[in-house]
Amino acid sequence: MANTSTRTLRLLSLLQSHRYWPGEELAARLGVSVRTLRRDIDRLRELGYPVEAHRGVDGGYQLAAGAALPPLVIDDEEAVALAVGLQAAAESPVEGIAEASVRVLAKVVQVMPGRLRLRVEALRAMTVPIDWSRTASTRVDPDVLTVVALACRDDERLTFGYVAAGGRRSERHVEPHRLVCLDRRWYLVAYDLGRSDWRSFRLDRLAAPERTGARFSPRPLLAADAAEFVRAGRSGMPRPYEVEAIVEAPAERVRASIDRWGTVEALAPDRCRLLMAADSLDWPAMALGALGADFEVVRPPELRALLAEWSARFARAVGEGG
Repeated sequence: MANTSTRTLRLLSLLQSHRYWPGEELAARLGVSVRTLRRDIDRLRELGYPVEAHRGVDGGYQLAAGAALPPLVIDDEEAVALAVGLQAAAESPVEGIAEASVRVLAKVVQVMPGRLRLRVEALRAMTVPIDWSRTASTRVDPDVLTVVALACRDDERLTFGYVAAGGRRSERHVEPHRLVCLDRRWYLVAYDLGRSDWRSFRLDRLAAPERTGARFSPRPLLAADAAEFVRAGRSGMPRPYEVEAIVEAPAERVRASIDRWGTVEALAPDRCRLLMAADSLDWPAMALGALGADFEVVRPPELRALLAEWSARFARAVGEGG
């Protein structure tokens, strides 16, 4: 078992990496008993870290906001990412961020070990900078960016006002997924609960975001990544079909058959949910048929229609149709 000091640092790192930890799960990650975990939590509080405890069956711990910012524990990879990110933020379109980024960067680099400085410089040298002068400038309130970023990090539902390109105003309730900075504009990729679909929102058109306190289980984004989703929306490219099906087969078996072309979620030992995205419905239809298991198409209705058409054609081929 790690000594007390090492374990305390590990505990602090875990609390900083996730908003909320169930007590038993946190103790298991540290390899200690729940009783020892409580003593370690008390030790952190004595050092000035505001750790909140939640009682009950689902009780756990989380870091809270304190009167002052306590020291943060970051590993080598996080230190390099922080420095590189601050360098990029120094040229950010976010109002007020550039100057603050330069100040923080100076503090980080001053105490950074030489081996990490070399990694930061290598990344900087091999990164092609964006020429901001070629694109239009938009300003985003840093408070808006911070609220949205924290909601993305914590899988917490978010509400805000939004002004569409045509000037129409609406109130949105979303499950935030990722922030994307593209061509000097910030976008939020989120699942819009009111429209039951994925959307991207320009942050400069977003007003008064509020975290609701309601956490959610992240949905799989049916795109290569959030940046690709935003690019597709901006270019007017047709969005792929979003396919959802319930398959009466073990998740591992379906996952092995589908490979990287879909996302599989286990619902029971012999039942799972399959999510796919495709420009054409022919491939999902063939993939589902090749599974060798019963399935039910949840969406889209176009796939159900295609399967009905194929079923009639196959029936005629073996003399069972009209």
